[in-house]
Amino acid sequence: MKIVVCIKQVPDTAEVKLDPKTNTLIRDGVPSIINHDDKSGLEIALRLRDQVGGTVTVVCMGPPQADVALREALAMGCDKAVLVSGREFGGSDTYATATILGAALRKIGYDLVITGRQAIDGDTAQVGPQIAEQLGIPQVSYAEEVQIQGDHVIVKRQFEDQYHILKVQLPCLITALSELAEPRYMSVGGIVDAYEQEVQVLGFDDLKDGLNPEWIGLSGSPTNVRQSFTKQPKTGGEVLSGLSADEAVEAIMAKLIQRHII
Repeated sequence: MKIVVCIKQVPDTAEVKLDPKTNTLIRDGVPSIINHDDKSGLEIALRLRDQVGGTVTVVCMGPPQADVALREALAMGCDKAVLVSGREFGGSDTYATATILGAALRKIGYDLVITGRQAIDGDTAQVGPQIAEQLGIPQVSYAEEVQIQGDHVIVKRQFEDQYHILKVQLPCLITALSELAEPRYMSVGGIVDAYEQEVQVLGFDDLKDGLNPEWIGLSGSPTNVRQSFTKQPKTGGEVLSGLSADEAVEAIMAKLIQRHII
């Protein structure tokens, strides 16, 4: 079985800051990590490979420095790593990103594609399902459990306060929740081996036969970020003291009416 896991290198959200002039993330000096949901997807892919055989290929679209995230995945036990990178891809929104990754996956080949549910720097949860649409394969999102049964996958899917059990024909795509699997640690030997392995790089010229340049990059993205801002701290509020219960209720109601809440 050929399992492909798509990961994203994201800034550690505990360290994120915004440029007040440009409203964009300040990435200089900010540590980068593998997106949490994606790392759970890596772990379940490795477990499935150990159960049924095959290979796990990890794919990341990003700048050259995303090589670090790919080598971390190799150190966890992945067999191959592919970096999808090129200036032509810069500024891509979720749709353009899925278009590019779809072209890369068609070139690599796959039986099962695993992505994280969403990335912590965007929280759109769109890229995984959009990749499935690009490839024309079935998809199951919000996966809590995954099993292989012949040429099908059995997926327990989170659904509000319930869950679905779905049986899906391969090839297919699933998006992983962080609860799907606890990621393993890198081993010392794995780290050494990871930096001796080659990371394959796919640029625009490698994928151009399956890509329309008008559908990628900033100019090919149908959406764009208008403004970004940090959450503002709440004020201390107003404390009502020295009032009876009835007086306190009247005072609170008056405030709600004044602010047009009721």
